[in-house]
Amino acid sequence: MPDQTNQDAVKSENQRRKVMLLTGASRGIGHATVKRFASAGWRIIACSREPVPENCPWGGREDHVQVDLSDAADTLRAIEDIRARLEDGKLDALVNNAAISPKGEGGARLNATATEFDVWQKVFQVNFFAPILLARGLIEPLRKVRGSIVNVTSIAGSRVHPFAGAAYSTSKAALAALTRELASDFGPVGVRVNSISPGEINTSILSPGTEKIVETLPMKRLGTPDEVAKAIYFLVTEASSYVTGAELHINGGQHV
Repeated sequence: MPDQTNQDAVKSENQRRKVMLLTGASRGIGHATVKRFASAGWRIIACSREPVPENCPWGGREDHVQVDLSDAADTLRAIEDIRARLEDGKLDALVNNAAISPKGEGGARLNATATEFDVWQKVFQVNFFAPILLARGLIEPLRKVRGSIVNVTSIAGSRVHPFAGAAYSTSKAALAALTRELASDFGPVGVRVNSISPGEINTSILSPGTEKIVETLPMKRLGTPDEVAKAIYFLVTEASSYVTGAELHINGGQHV
C-alpha cells in the first residue's frame, strides 16, 4: 500500500501557492512578468527602491520589499526581510531583472573611457553583484522546493550595442557568465539557474534610432514585454525541468 503520509505531503505541496521574488517589477519586462505570474496564481514579492504604491494591484506591503540594490549593505538587509516573509521558508523562483544603464549628456552612449569609475561601480553593484547576493542569500529557500533562478541579461552583453553603454554591456556579459557558474554550483542541490537575453523590446526606455535596428532584424519587429515574460515563466516551471546554465535569446533573430 502507498504511504498515505507521503501522498498527503505531495498533495499539500502541489496545492501550495508558488512564490517568486522579482527585482525591477515596476515597468517594462518586470511589469509584464508580474502580470504573467499573477495570472497563474503565483505570489509575487517585488523589490524596488520606492515604497509600495497605494493603488498597487499586485499585492500589499507584505509583498513589497523596499531596497536600494546599489547598496550592498541594504541588499543584505533586504535578504533577511525577504526570508522572514516566506511563511513556509520556501521560494520557487528568483528573477533578477533590475538593472541600470546610465547615459551621457542628451542621452549619449557612455563608452568605456567616458564612464567614470564610480558609475562603473554602481552599475556593477546593481546589475551583477546584487544578483550574486540574492542568489547566495536565498539558496536555502530555493533548495527546499528545487526552485529556479532566472537572470535577465541582454544582447548588449555579447556585442557592442549602439545605445547601451560599456558599463551596462560588460555587467550583462558578466551576469551571463555568472549564470553558468551558479548553474554548476547550485545544480547538486536541485536549483536550476538560467538567463534570458532580450534584444529590442517595446518598452518605454527604447532609445531614439531603435527603428533602424528593427529594419535589420529577420522578424522585422520589436519584441513585446509579454513575450519575454512567457520565456521567464517557461524557465521556472516543469516545462524546462532539464534546462540549466542556458541563456535564451529573445531578439527576433538579432543574434544570427
